[in-house]
Amino acid sequence: MPGHHHPVPVTVLGLGSMGSALARAFIDAGHPTTVWNRTASKAAPLVAKGAVPARTVQEAVGAGRLVVACLTTYDDTIEALRPAAGVLDGRALVTLNSGSPAGARRMAAWAGGNGARFLGGAVKNVPAAVGAESTLLYYGGDPAAFEEFEATLRVLGGDTVHLGPDPDLAALYEMAVGGTLLPALVGFFQGAAALRARGLDAASMVGFSVKWFEMINSVLPVFAEEIDSGDYSEPASSVGMFLAGAAHDEEFGREAGLDVEWHKPFHELLRRAVEAGHGGDSISALTEVLRKPQ
Repeated sequence: MPGHHHPVPVTVLGLGSMGSALARAFIDAGHPTTVWNRTASKAAPLVAKGAVPARTVQEAVGAGRLVVACLTTYDDTIEALRPAAGVLDGRALVTLNSGSPAGARRMAAWAGGNGARFLGGAVKNVPAAVGAESTLLYYGGDPAAFEEFEATLRVLGGDTVHLGPDPDLAALYEMAVGGTLLPALVGFFQGAAALRARGLDAASMVGFSVKWFEMINSVLPVFAEEIDSGDYSEPASSVGMFLAGAAHDEEFGREAGLDVEWHKPFHELLRRAVEAGHGGDSISALTEVLRKPQ
């Protein structure tokens, strides 16, 4: 990938599937890469590619100007870094883990309290896609740290974005964007179960599902404009129309022998929206029902 001009010493903490993919991308781009994991044996494949294994987290942090932590949660990251707190001063610390915006703010406060320049980030793809031009990573936090290490971070994914100076922005967008994943997957799995009940292959619906997701993709800008303007009065699909379809979901479940209990909270949300006067409004008006009064 294009990007960096000078090799930057990098440390990667946490060598699960994603952490290992990050380390490989740095190694392949020519950055001196130190790796550390609680289970030291996980470093072996990376060492074979040229990574330097650190015996302790202190040694690992001390080896890199840029320290990338890919552990499970912010609390896990803090716990792992505690022994190296005295070595963090002046280094750029990037976290690429799951967690809430509140967790990211706690992480940033802890890192800043130990002199680190903090960037909270998120990888919006699978480990196999790390390093690809189309792979999206976004970061929030110290703008100067991002500017200094942007070219180095860009080897992880060509679509690299700094969201702003707030350290919790990546976690905020991660939660906001990621909320679509499980409902979409469960919907696909339900369809697959129905097809298998008829003796049909789940693979036969993949192309049709992709087309459906492409349609959803095409209407998201329209919904976003409706939400930002607060004008839901010209619906392509209304709340009432979606609620009318609830009976079809139940009938389909009975016929196909499916557990469709997961639909009930969605149906209840639609009923609440109708009761609030949104029956004739665009389905995007559900945003107003989801927002609790501050």
